[in-house]
Amino acid sequence: MKQSLSHIRKPIEKELKAFDAFFKKSVKSNVPLLDVIMKYILRTKGKQMRPIVVLYSASLLGEINETTYRAATLIELLHTATLVHDDVVDDSNKRRGMFTINALWKNKIAVLAGDYLLSRGMLTALQSKDYRLLEIVSEAVKEMSEGELLQLEKARRLDIDEETYFEIIRKKTASLMASAFGLGAASVSNDAGTIEKMRQTGEWAGIAFQIKDDLFDYQKTNSTGKPSGGDIKEKKMTLPLIYMLSKMPKSEKREIIRIMKRKKLSQQDIAFVMDKVNSSGGIEYAAEKMQMYKQMALDNLAGFPHNQAKEALRQIIEYTVERSK
Repeated sequence: MKQSLSHIRKPIEKELKAFDAFFKKSVKSNVPLLDVIMKYILRTKGKQMRPIVVLYSASLLGEINETTYRAATLIELLHTATLVHDDVVDDSNKRRGMFTINALWKNKIAVLAGDYLLSRGMLTALQSKDYRLLEIVSEAVKEMSEGELLQLEKARRLDIDEETYFEIIRKKTASLMASAFGLGAASVSNDAGTIEKMRQTGEWAGIAFQIKDDLFDYQKTNSTGKPSGGDIKEKKMTLPLIYMLSKMPKSEKREIIRIMKRKKLSQQDIAFVMDKVNSSGGIEYAAEKMQMYKQMALDNLAGFPHNQAKEALRQIIEYTVERSK
């Protein structure tokens, strides 16, 4: 049965309120401008999917405790910092229908606000001597940076193959979900094998999550009733496009690459490339890969004892591929 994230979070509303209080306290600053920015961030927070994962991952293996709340705070601080920095890199003015930090306070302040969030995360862990949590989060920061830079390096030449694509999304996107699963486990268990198994479950779920995002570009419709083609317009090499290029004769592939390298793509260019992707079977191929990674995550989760938290995590993994946005 299709589940919404709001339905999944209901059993832990009390714990999420406790987390909210912990998170609010962790971002408080004595610098007036910074405090205003942090209050704005708190007002515009998203679905809190990763803190929800941390809480359920802890509950799967033990009892939610103070360390769990710190773990959830760590992942949310990291995630929020990356969003603030991403909006600067992408020159975005809006996120979730609200103005971004860089749109309201300009790039310099936005970068510093993102740095502040990262430092608060590090200090939250260090002050409580949560070295294992800090190690998991620091690894995620490293992976996300490497993934972003690898994508930028390859995007210039439009030569991303499938292996490189999966390496990029494993680092750039899935590492954060993997950390959420691992952090929850690490907050209640010292068993390295158990923590790693949970982390791996999250990594596979995170890969499925990103492929779903790739597919949205071909499924979402704009005011004209047609798919948006935003990724093609931005010259992003996603899985459906990579598959199509790998199956094309060299002459046709060169034509597509030539179009993609144009300084500005017309609506006709975008429609042409999207038609080629659709006729190549790229959409179906990406959907198959998404389902494969989702199933790998579910199979890994199946090895844990059954309780309410396990069922909630199963629903979250299903949600990664069933969501409508």
